[in-house]
Amino acid sequence: MVFRMNRLSDLAGAGFDSVIDVRAPSEYAEDRVPGAISLPVLSDEERARVGTIYVQESPFLARKIGGALVARNAAAHIEGPLAGKDGGWRPLVYCWRGGQRSGSFATILAQIGWRVEVLEGGYQTYRRLVVRRLYDTPVPSRVVLLDGNTGTAKTDVLKALRDEGVQTLDLEGLANHRGSALGGRGAQPSQKAFESALAAEIDALDPQRPVVVEAESSRVGRLNLPPRLFAAMKVAERIEISAPVEARAEYLTKAYSDLVTDKEALWARLDRLVKLQGCEQVEAWKALGAAGHHRELAEELIREHYDPRYRKVRERIGGSGITTFETGSLEPDDVLRLARDIAGQLNGS
Repeated sequence: MVFRMNRLSDLAGAGFDSVIDVRAPSEYAEDRVPGAISLPVLSDEERARVGTIYVQESPFLARKIGGALVARNAAAHIEGPLAGKDGGWRPLVYCWRGGQRSGSFATILAQIGWRVEVLEGGYQTYRRLVVRRLYDTPVPSRVVLLDGNTGTAKTDVLKALRDEGVQTLDLEGLANHRGSALGGRGAQPSQKAFESALAAEIDALDPQRPVVVEAESSRVGRLNLPPRLFAAMKVAERIEISAPVEARAEYLTKAYSDLVTDKEALWARLDRLVKLQGCEQVEAWKALGAAGHHRELAEELIREHYDPRYRKVRERIGGSGITTFETGSLEPDDVLRLARDIAGQLNGS
């Protein structure tokens, strides 16, 4: 049986017990349908081997060898991860194009008696819907930009706004990056995986309510924002948080505690600023870090690097209006107060 997916939201209402990605592990790692588990019917090595035989020897021989491999791997899945599934289990299976790999596995599952369906067009169908949502369709809600210089706790305010019931898009969370030269938090998702997560968030927005998005450049780490979203951010109404440099430096020292305790990682991040600030300046900043003067280091980075660059970004982005919320401190209670004040203004607009 074939499942036709015409909108991203179709899958949530379809009632499948499991979504199974039978593509090779490298394909699954790059991106997948949300919630899908990986049960590959061909490993990366097996897929490459079958493809080589298909091109260099014979399509028939490739299909014969591939069929044996699929059957062997399917048996391992049935005896392993699927061993506990009862007779009423209803899975959705997909591969790259909804062809031989998903069809072969679904046939075996159906013979057992499970109510299996195959995603028509496979992952490519899902990917087209993601691209349509992000690249061909306007953002459904009015975008409000949460702005403020580096260290004004925008990310924490954004989380608090969500807790207050405000619609938000956490781009840095989706991208696993804090949006600055020192902002890495480990491996980022692939561009496609980032877009999948972002498309799901945007697709779930209530068009009748504004959505608050933290001000970013067109890239978050190494990931690109879709042009339609960035265009909406450039013309959006802006809410700006203003705080003294000293309070911002104190906040950054806590927010970047992972770098405070890992000097090698801090040096590596600071080295990225050499082209912009020069070797002498970066070495001076390293000396502050080596001496444990992390708040002073944060203050200098704010004054000499972040604030000047932020001014340039803000000039490029523009915006239709600015409302400023001032705070003398950025402790948790201050963040909560800011979020409630901003939520109050949004609810009254």
